[in-house]
Amino acid sequence: MYSVRTTKTASGAIAVQIVRYRHREKIIVKHIGSAHTSDELASLKEVARDWIEKENQQQPLFPKQTATKILLPIDKCRYLGFRYTFIYEILNEVFRLFRMDSLPQLLRDLTLIRIMQPASKLESLELLAEFFGKSYQRADLYRSIPEFVESKVNIERKFVSIARDHFNFDFSIVFYDVTTLYFESFKEDEEHFRKPGFSKDNKANQPQIVIGLIVTREGFPVAYDVFTGNTFEGKTFIPTITKFKVAHRIETLTIVADAAMISFENVEKLKEKKLSYIVGARVANVKLDQIRQIKEALENVDGKSMRIETERGLLVCDFSLKRYQKDKREMEKQIAKAEKQQEKKEGMKRTKFLMNRDKKKTEQVLNTDLVEKTKLLLGVKGYYTNLAEEPNKIIIDHYHNLWHVEKAFRIAKSDLAMRPIYHFKKQTIEAHILLCFMALAICKYMELKTGKSTKKIVKLLKSVTDARLKNLLTDEEIILRSEVNEQLQQLVKSLRY
Repeated sequence: MYSVRTTKTASGAIAVQIVRYRHREKIIVKHIGSAHTSDELASLKEVARDWIEKENQQQPLFPKQTATKILLPIDKCRYLGFRYTFIYEILNEVFRLFRMDSLPQLLRDLTLIRIMQPASKLESLELLAEFFGKSYQRADLYRSIPEFVESKVNIERKFVSIARDHFNFDFSIVFYDVTTLYFESFKEDEEHFRKPGFSKDNKANQPQIVIGLIVTREGFPVAYDVFTGNTFEGKTFIPTITKFKVAHRIETLTIVADAAMISFENVEKLKEKKLSYIVGARVANVKLDQIRQIKEALENVDGKSMRIETERGLLVCDFSLKRYQKDKREMEKQIAKAEKQQEKKEGMKRTKFLMNRDKKKTEQVLNTDLVEKTKLLLGVKGYYTNLAEEPNKIIIDHYHNLWHVEKAFRIAKSDLAMRPIYHFKKQTIEAHILLCFMALAICKYMELKTGKSTKKIVKLLKSVTDARLKNLLTDEEIILRSEVNEQLQQLVKSLRY
């Protein structure tokens, strides 16, 4: 049995010790410290009693009635650094809302660290240990990658549930777009996955992959698909949408996408699968007499719309004065460039409004027919659809919400550092895309719930840190958390509901 002993020192202070007796002989087990005031004495006695309880599981005869404020001398502490435990706790609450508890903890932790500070997978393991005290071995990561990839369908279902429960997603309309992710390499892989193709990042010489993403009207991601780098984006449209429709047993669905997705083949497949669509139109490809008809109907009136039947289906067009001014400036710039090149005869550079005079390509002249056609289309935007019963304004408004997909891609590429990709094996690449998709969904959830950007949210959550102190008297670690102010409390409340 241990007991607490006090004795006066030569300096007049009161020493607090832990002692035990053996054969009536007193043995000093530990010297806790010396007190010069009554508060210090009470604090040291409390430290001594705590040490006895932990060391010997010895319970006090009389339970504590009130908590005693412990005063620990600074020279009895060692600073061990700090951690971002607060942001870890809050983001894990969000994971629980997403019903992701059944997923591997490593997958959740890697997603969390990508939101907080994007890094390579191995560096992410180091950051998890540094920021949160979560230790994983490199072998843990490599062993878990196949399990990560296999969980894609399950994760997408969880995100669809969140979209339905929190953002009233009813499967009536989705938005689809495509982007490319390049690799920090100039070699293709043996699996024929990383391929050069049309790059949206202007990295035509580097291999890439193509990502098709489906989001709700608010921009919350619900599904994605990965394609080889040389896949034409229009070829990704039908497979991704069909897979989504089948996975969730959707009867009726409207897809909104940009002009690259439309083709006679895609239109026929959409009709075959009984899917509605609103797709951007390249009005310049419409017959000239129909273009004149569109121009005459719109009358250059800001906000006016019309519709016309074409060989590709119903075409809805509207006129915007702001778009007209922008298009006009761009056209004049291109014409001036063409005229300057023609005047100086700077070789055979490709310019929009220049064409070859003859088959020998020895001289270029201004393409007046194209200039005239471009003038007719200034300020005009078109949309193909099979929603014949819907008013023009509804169709146009739906298409204008397509920017949410573009914003989702910007978050993924910039805030989450989705590219460049440094992996080589297909399975590892797919695991990387999955992590980024999960992080994007969490980020969009937080943005929609709080009205703040991901960067702002992460900055606020990181402002709360836990200082770690080691009690040299008991070897116990003490955590001191910085203040959670009212703004942060309101932020956390928004995330929870």
